[in-house]
Formats: sequence, C-alpha cells, structure tokens
Amino acid sequence: MSLSDLRTPAVLVDQARAIRNLDRMQAAASARGLRLRPHAKTHKSPMVARWQIERGAVGICCAKLGEAEVFADAGVSDIRLPYPLNPANADRLIALAARTRVSFIVDHPRVAAEWSAALSRAGAVVEVLVKVDVGFHRCGIAPDAATAVPFIKAVAALPGLRLRGLLSHAGQAYHAASEADLREMAAAEAATLRGLAAAARATGVTIDELSAGATPTARFAIEQEGLTEYRPGNYVYFDRTQVGLGAASPEDCALTVLARVVSKPAADRIVLDAGSKTLSSDGARGFSPAAGYGIVLDHEDLLIERLSEEHATVKCTRGATTLEPGDLVRILPNHSCVVSNLVDQAWLVNGDEVAPLPIAARGRLV
Repeated sequence: MSLSDLRTPAVLVDQARAIRNLDRMQAAASARGLRLRPHAKTHKSPMVARWQIERGAVGICCAKLGEAEVFADAGVSDIRLPYPLNPANADRLIALAARTRVSFIVDHPRVAAEWSAALSRAGAVVEVLVKVDVGFHRCGIAPDAATAVPFIKAVAALPGLRLRGLLSHAGQAYHAASEADLREMAAAEAATLRGLAAAARATGVTIDELSAGATPTARFAIEQEGLTEYRPGNYVYFDRTQVGLGAASPEDCALTVLARVVSKPAADRIVLDAGSKTLSSDGARGFSPAAGYGIVLDHEDLLIERLSEEHATVKCTRGATTLEPGDLVRILPNHSCVVSNLVDQAWLVNGDEVAPLPIAARGRLV
C-alpha cells in the first residue's frame, strides 16, 4: 500500500526517524548508566514499546491503568504508573500486579494509608515511589525536607507498599524561555531529588531509585549526577513544540498528519480535512511565540489559523496559494501525544510504502 492510497486525514509515523530517535536516547541514557523507562502515553502502541525494550529500555510508563492493562496483555513485563492512582482502583491494580511487575506513585498520606490497607488485605506487596514537586506544581509533595522526609519515612513503613524511591517530572520545562532555563531546571530537579534522598537515607530509609523524566530537559537531565532512571515520552516522535524548545529539529519529527484540501473559498484561503479531532486544539510552545495549529510542511506561507472539529482553515500569508481541492499536504502537529490518542490506527511510512500501526491503548482514560 502506498501513501497515495490512504484515506485522509491519516496519522503517519516515519519508521526510520522514530527508530533513530529511540536509538539516540537509549545510547545517551546507557552512556550515563541510566535505566531508560519511556512513557508510552506518546505512542500508546505495543509495537513501539517493543522497539523501545528491544533497544534496552527496562520497561515503560503508562498514564492510566487502562493503558497499563493493554501493555501487560501485550507482554510488557515492567510497567510504572507515575500517576496518583486512587485506591478505588485497588482490584484492578492487584490483578495487574499478579501478571506483570507494576509500580506507582503516592503523594498524600491518606491515599498511601488506604493503598496499604487494600494491598495488605489482598496479601499483596507493590512497589511505590514518592512523587516530588520540582516546580511544575501539579502533583507531588513539597520538596522541603522538614515535611517531605517524615512522609517518605511513613510510606516506607507501610505494609503492602515497598518504597522504591523518589520520582519527579519537570513539566515546567514546557514553559521555558531559553536553553539556559532548561539547563537550570534539569539541574535543580536532580539536586532536589538528591537532597531529599540524602535526608531520607540519613533517617535509615532505603532509597534505590531517583527517577526523572521530560523530553525538553532530557539532553541536560541525563548529564546530572545521582539519577538512576529517566522517563521521556515525546522523544519517540517529537513535534512542533519540541522543535520550539530546542529538543529536536524538524528532521527528527517522526509523526505527521496527511490531510487533503477539501475547499478553496478564496485565493488565499483553503480548508483541510484535518480538524481538532485529528490535530488537537493544543497550541504550540517554545522559546518564541508560534501561531497556528501545526506546520504545513513544504508550504512556509500557510498558517493553520483556525480549527473546528473536522476542518482546518488555512490562510496563505503571501497572497494566493497554488493548492487546489484534492491536493495532499503533510502537517507537523503541535503536540504528537494528543494526536496518537485521537486515532485507532496510524500508518508506518517507509519511503512511499505504508503499513498499519495499531494504537491499542488509545482512549484508555480510566
């Protein structure tokens, strides 16, 4: 099957680029003695997870239990959920832990105690990591040692839970204004984890793992001392935002959207058949402002200025466009992770040939 045979819109994954991205990150982590545990929320595909594990990844991360169940069904033997699971899901976690190695995070004393009770009743023991807020202010305990260390020590003493270590996500990196900002964020994240680990160890707590992860800071975080694990996700495909943050070049970006011109209301305006249900409504982020909802490749004069569910309204910024209804274009999306979750199947591209890439874990929100 060839590209020209595809119905549009279609999500495309350049296989050679994706494999190159995986090889590069694995080599960088291995050179530093770091265990690489990619976050599978970007691709949601057991096939891509196999590529990652074959190259040396110790396992994967999943955002939700539903995703983890799909990957466990596919044979992935080590899955971490860096997400604050509620004990209402204890039955599913216990069932998952019976067939694969699983770990998750805690960041609240009552939740940790409830997990301890649920797991103890089931006669199960599951690894947990304490999530530390390193500046994103989403999940995680405050990094002040006076309050953090007692919580870490309390978790370590709970039956049913086996404390593995500390985990963080420098999500604020997506709002960095410069390379220097990213470098500083990566250094501060590692220093925070090292400091808390040292303080906890001084009280007799065993801390085996210091786990960090974010694609924008990866090139700096991997060089930091003390980390044992790194969890990038977006690096497999990259996207317009990662280009804007200096984490990738356009030539590294493996995921694009094939779209067709379906209308030309004016000489300087066309409409594509890829709307918010395909491209997502996420804006681009980066060191400089970036307008629009993706980049139309090979057409620098086109701006995707508006999305509705099924339409992308595109303006030509330099007068008239030569594109006409029926013509095909490829779009580099602002955020590839969301695009993966919007379709049941992508297409692996090798030259002009394509093959199906099932996205088995898409839509697993629970």
